[in-house]
Amino acid sequence: MYQPRAPGYSKKDAVKRWNLPDRVFFACGACHILAHALLAKFDADGTRGFYPLWFKPLAGFTGNHIVVAGPGWFFDYHGYCRQDVYLDHVTRRAQQRWPGWQATHITLPRDVLTSEEKSREMDGLWLRGPQQFLHDALPRASAFLTRFDPPPA
Repeated sequence: MYQPRAPGYSKKDAVKRWNLPDRVFFACGACHILAHALLAKFDADGTRGFYPLWFKPLAGFTGNHIVVAGPGWFFDYHGYCRQDVYLDHVTRRAQQRWPGWQATHITLPRDVLTSEEKSREMDGLWLRGPQQFLHDALPRASAFLTRFDPPPA
């Protein structure tokens, strides 16, 4: 839901998109890659109960976003945040830009995060695979994760 302020920015310009600062890159269209990297690093076998969660805006609104949900927290390009605090922040900020904005929260299968084909099977979702960026976005996501502690216990 982050809106880039880079002059002349367009998601269609692969070079400009890739050259965004990391936080902005993972806020504007690569959030699913970051979610995949966190899950792969800290819950690869799925036993810790972490899962990808899609914020799907209601009809007529924009602002898709994917986070990782854990017990009582969410993770995205900001880092970890209590679920109630995060939901309040996201809703308040989105409604500043788009009055009346609301979203449903949909748990995603993990394999959707790295497959355009599988993501398109879900109504309203269309994600790029990691290799569909200018360069492979997975190594960039893994490097970005080193800025954060492991998930809360």
